Amino acid sequence: MLVRILVLLYLAGAPALAQTLCQPNASNGYRVRISIKTALGNQAYEWNENEMFLFRATMAFTMRRYYKTETYNVDNIIVCNQTLRVSFWFVVTSPDNSTMLIPKADVEKAVSMSRHRINNAFLLTDRTLEFLGIPPTLAGPVNPDTPPWLIVFGVVIGAVCAGIIVLLVSSLLQKRRKDKGMMEDGQDEEDRQMKGVDNGNVLDGIYNKGFTDDNRFTTL
Repeated sequence: MLVRILVLLYLAGAPALAQTLCQPNASNGYRVRISIKTALGNQAYEWNENEMFLFRATMAFTMRRYYKTETYNVDNIIVCNQTLRVSFWFVVTSPDNSTMLIPKADVEKAVSMSRHRINNAFLLTDRTLEFLGIPPTLAGPVNPDTPPWLIVFGVVIGAVCAGIIVLLVSSLLQKRRKDKGMMEDGQDEEDRQMKGVDNGNVLDGIYNKGFTDDNRFTTL
């Protein structure tokens, strides 16, 4: 009979104790804000008591993982001030003493350690499942589709090919200039032969010896 009375007193006092421990802006409490519609759009699910139970269970797992103990359970996660826009406060109680709260710094470290596991449980991200006051986890390094060494190799090969093309074009232009110069020199020489030169005087036409007065060329 006495045991039943104690159990009833405990059940009657548990909600009042929870309200005392979990309050907005509590020194060891955190506020959670969830944006399911933003994250999932038309595939958004309804937040209900089952989802809240999953959150408490996930947080119990988080505390177990951080402290490396199996003594944490759903009862150690107290939630209060839940709103329809899915925001609420929560605190974590000690497994050894339900009236003692786990320090806020330890809760933050536990959440940071298992942040991706918490997000995956609700199909959300750091932006749509926010622990206000706890910085979001750092994104992992982005691995480019193309390895860096291949990019550097491509740049070097491109520079070498560009240099070869410049050299070929330069050589071709020089060869054309040289051929053009030789053609101009040959044309000048031909012009001089056509005009003829006599004692330094340029004559018009070619000197035809058939029309000379010299007897050496007219004597039969």
